[in-house]
Amino acid sequence: MGDHKEQPLRVGAAVRRRRRALELTLSAVAERSGLSVPFLSQVENERARPSKPSLERIADALGTTAVELLAAADPACSVDVVRAEDDSLTPPVSRTRSLVRGHHQLHAMEFTGDHDEGREVQHRNDELMYVVEGAVEVEAEGRAHRLGRGDTLYMSGGVRHRWRATVPDTRVVVVAVADHIEALEDRHRKGK
Repeated sequence: MGDHKEQPLRVGAAVRRRRRALELTLSAVAERSGLSVPFLSQVENERARPSKPSLERIADALGTTAVELLAAADPACSVDVVRAEDDSLTPPVSRTRSLVRGHHQLHAMEFTGDHDEGREVQHRNDELMYVVEGAVEVEAEGRAHRLGRGDTLYMSGGVRHRWRATVPDTRVVVVAVADHIEALEDRHRKGK
């Protein structure tokens, strides 16, 4: 028990999310992987840890790779505090700060100062923008949206947009589903 592991990853949750996204039963995954239903259930519930070969068999059964499953795994520690820096001495000029550490399903950034996103961007998944202080102008789908303190803008994945701060000392928080997460359904391309 004295081995020094960093933060063990909870791969079971990633296996369960992937299996459910594919609408597969444990039996179907067991059949495809050659592993037993009870073992797969223990893996998903974090009561068993798959060996590398077992994880590769599970990944194959789910049409992915062991590396991708590990990338989507949750750290065993599910609570993480990101402290604000001490800005009392020097007011922030312009900076971007990540509010979530590590590789997670949720991505959150705080933008402070005179942000001017000159280029148009497009994110794979849904995104929410909240103006903490100041004001911004967002161009999305050919329309300009002016947002002030306390306003929120929601954009579905795939919406092309750009934004800029229109007053100094603006603070904006952007929260999005991380790009490595596959949306369960693509509403924009759903066809005929």
